[in-house]
Amino acid sequence: MARASGPAADGLIPGDFTHAASGIRYRLFLKDGQAWLSYQRTSTDPARSLQGQQELLYYLGSGKRGRTYLFQQEGYWFEIPVNWYAKKQLWDMAPNYLHATEMPLTLPVDPGCLHCHASDTQASLPGSRNHFASAPFAHGGIYCTACHGDAAAHLAQNGKGPILNPDKLDAVRRDSVCLQCHLEGESVIARLGHSLTSYRPGDDLFDHVAYFVHKNETGSAGRATSQWEALLESKCKQKSGDKLTCTTCHDPHSSPTPAERVDFYRGKCLTCHHDAAFVAKHHPENPDCASCHMPRQSTEDIAHEQVTDHRIQRVPDDNTSAAAQKSKELTTIDNLPAGSREYGLAYAQMALHGDSFAQAQGLRFLQAAEDSFDGKTLDPELHTQLGFLEQTNGDKARAIREYQAALQDDPSNNIAAGNLAILRIQAGDTAEAVRLWESVFGRDPSQLAAGYDLAVTQCALGDAEASQKTLNRLLIFSPDNSRARQFSQAIATGDRHCGNAR
Repeated sequence: MARASGPAADGLIPGDFTHAASGIRYRLFLKDGQAWLSYQRTSTDPARSLQGQQELLYYLGSGKRGRTYLFQQEGYWFEIPVNWYAKKQLWDMAPNYLHATEMPLTLPVDPGCLHCHASDTQASLPGSRNHFASAPFAHGGIYCTACHGDAAAHLAQNGKGPILNPDKLDAVRRDSVCLQCHLEGESVIARLGHSLTSYRPGDDLFDHVAYFVHKNETGSAGRATSQWEALLESKCKQKSGDKLTCTTCHDPHSSPTPAERVDFYRGKCLTCHHDAAFVAKHHPENPDCASCHMPRQSTEDIAHEQVTDHRIQRVPDDNTSAAAQKSKELTTIDNLPAGSREYGLAYAQMALHGDSFAQAQGLRFLQAAEDSFDGKTLDPELHTQLGFLEQTNGDKARAIREYQAALQDDPSNNIAAGNLAILRIQAGDTAEAVRLWESVFGRDPSQLAAGYDLAVTQCALGDAEASQKTLNRLLIFSPDNSRARQFSQAIATGDRHCGNAR
């Protein structure tokens, strides 16, 4: 954990590979003590040619499973589009971008992402989740405070003062220390007024965030299921109850070496399965309990990765049909309490993938949550997602009201402003649409759709100079955006005459 992040030059893994789908050659290298990423595509078509580089400032990931790097552009922080995959010992595109035909160079880095990789993560500036006043975190790696809380008194007394010991907490608060980073679920929803970064050791994590999964889902179902989700399905956990937790088998302060690993974990199993007759007859030829009862399974949503199956089954299944068996309904991890707001936001996340069932459920829950407001509640996230669902459902008038409510609660809400701009221009209110897109793209130039729509509208209004300026700024952040490149070139060559109909 201490090596989960740090200066890029200290943790650079040199690489050089060409991504087949995009035709881009990526290279990671050190130059004069600094870490760099270069990218290049050679093409006979000038519009497809690409060349540039970014200085890398920090790395994320210990390298045991993988590693990536961060760079900044005008104070906005991004993750590079390529990852190091330790299991396969290779460089490839970041998850979800294996088949991308254009380089994704605007992958935002926000406090929630950094929470589990660095210490003293800084808050985002208003208007953009990846915009910080200076560096996005104060210290690389996971410090003691991530698990033990405020250490001021402990340090003031030379290590003899009080400090939080997770083992002394009740079960849910004890487990929360690990789960703040080792629980993912299908959907994670921050409770009103909270976030993952508001959690502090000693809190009940579930007071800050709600974790949702599909009902009846077993095993990984092809996704990178977090260990706790799987452990809850295991007979070991069900029979042991709160006595079995992450630190029963894992020491957070050290890890066994490869040579020690089999004996180390076998010893953990034998603390419960210690009957001498059983141990003597149960496959004495293979002391590696995990190889049979916790096999590694491939995932579909994280490239080149496998996860250890913490269901700890007597006879492991291949889990190939789990995805087909799971219900479309959502439920919370371990059936913990959640309200209409949390369920509605979780279904809204599912609806982003075109799930009509999730859309209907999201509408039902979010409308119920909104109906319960006391007139003083500020909840821009609820209004934004309810607006999106209403817009998807074809009710533009209600969507507009929701987006306006979201912006009243939070004037820097870019999602609400960008979506409202689309509805405004559809209604013929071009001036208001331009104002909204200018506000969004001005606050966050990685909002590429808003930037492109703004440039198109500026051109349609006859302002070629403003349109070209917007496109130039967009291409600073996304140099391989083919639509923007082609549009910019068409204006420059006169193939596109601004002032024509859109």
